[in-house]
Amino acid sequence: MRQPHRAKRRAAPRRAAPRKAGPAAAPVTVTAGALGARGDVVAEGAAGRLYVPFALPGEIVEVRPGAPRGDGRAADLLRVIEPSPERVAPPCPHFGTCGGCALQHMAPAAEAVWKRDLVVAALGRRGLTDITVAPTVSVPPGTRRRATLTWRRTRSGLVLGFNERQSHQVVDVQACPVLRPELAALLPRLREALPAVLAAGTSGDLQMQWTDSGADVRLDLPAAPDLAGREALAALAETLDLARLMLRVDGQDEPVAIRRPPVVTFGGVAVALPPGAFLQPSQAGEDALRTLVLAGLEGVEGPVADLFCGLGTFALPLAARHAVTAVDGDGPAVAALAATGKVRTLVRDLFSDPLAAGDLAPFAAVVFDPPRAGAREQAAALATALAADGPGVVVAVSCAPASFARDARTLVDGGYVLERVTPVDQFAWSAHVELVAVFRRRFS
Repeated sequence: MRQPHRAKRRAAPRRAAPRKAGPAAAPVTVTAGALGARGDVVAEGAAGRLYVPFALPGEIVEVRPGAPRGDGRAADLLRVIEPSPERVAPPCPHFGTCGGCALQHMAPAAEAVWKRDLVVAALGRRGLTDITVAPTVSVPPGTRRRATLTWRRTRSGLVLGFNERQSHQVVDVQACPVLRPELAALLPRLREALPAVLAAGTSGDLQMQWTDSGADVRLDLPAAPDLAGREALAALAETLDLARLMLRVDGQDEPVAIRRPPVVTFGGVAVALPPGAFLQPSQAGEDALRTLVLAGLEGVEGPVADLFCGLGTFALPLAARHAVTAVDGDGPAVAALAATGKVRTLVRDLFSDPLAAGDLAPFAAVVFDPPRAGAREQAAALATALAADGPGVVVAVSCAPASFARDARTLVDGGYVLERVTPVDQFAWSAHVELVAVFRRRFS
């Protein structure tokens, strides 16, 4: 999943203003219907339409209706009267409170089918039916190599974790089965060490990534530390054996300690990791996406354009077979890729300035992997280029089925055939799903 390069850092979480509590609604018993796009089931009953978290289709559950939500009301699950055969025991003690996961109670095979159904439904809403959608490629939990947590320094210590479901309150995460073991093991050590260098009453974000060099940590602070604070943070990096510790103050990054330059490897080529640069959430997920992209380009002869290329997740493996031009609006990421000397690079905002028909004409194929907003402008340019003998193959990577389906409709209307789509789930227990799609020139 790519993030927009121009996205702003979110502000430190604030506690929501308390609302006056009205009389609690009476519990009702309902039969859970289909699983919605957020991972909640939809149930119909005397109380109207209800959206129920932590239930599964077909279950009979007791719920308490709550606040209005869309065309119905949110509801709290009180108990499961008749469980689904697809219900499993959640592995995390924080599940149900922590907002990071929504589906730990669902068997993995059922989750994989549901995520494929999300892709099929998104395509169907754009009139793209009878499309070959492969079974979901699922990445197991315990592989996530990057995470952004929230920290809050209290008088008694440090709260470090993820926001509660639909709340700005922070769950003090003691264990996280989603993360790589190396990052999970870092949580208690950070919780123990950081209070000495953070002022009581402050809060912010903490981003950590696991790289080929070890842990790369970026700490969001409300104010710049003094010399003694910087020295304490540098000592902390030594104690925790961090590869790099960065500070982010007022939107600016500053290195505190670079003990080992963080690097990642794509296609056997090491790339220096700029602060805050995007990585696929897991190595296993990256491997799955890369395998599908390379398979989609099997038999293609000639140069390839990699659009929204980032650090070169696909560009560098492709460079072993093709002359590659890699394009992205993220200047530091493109500079890191360019430093490898393996591909031609170009810094360009593909949202406001997509490659036009003339730019695309030399390429036999195009790969694109945009942020969640999709590639509306670039898809339109590709459709136009096809009429001018543009790229014969397009391989699309997406982290948002809805925006992908919109862009796919544009490509199909322009003359491409959507050959196949493969969902990839590297966000276990969440409502997110990614995909790789292959388009080919009609009648080519």
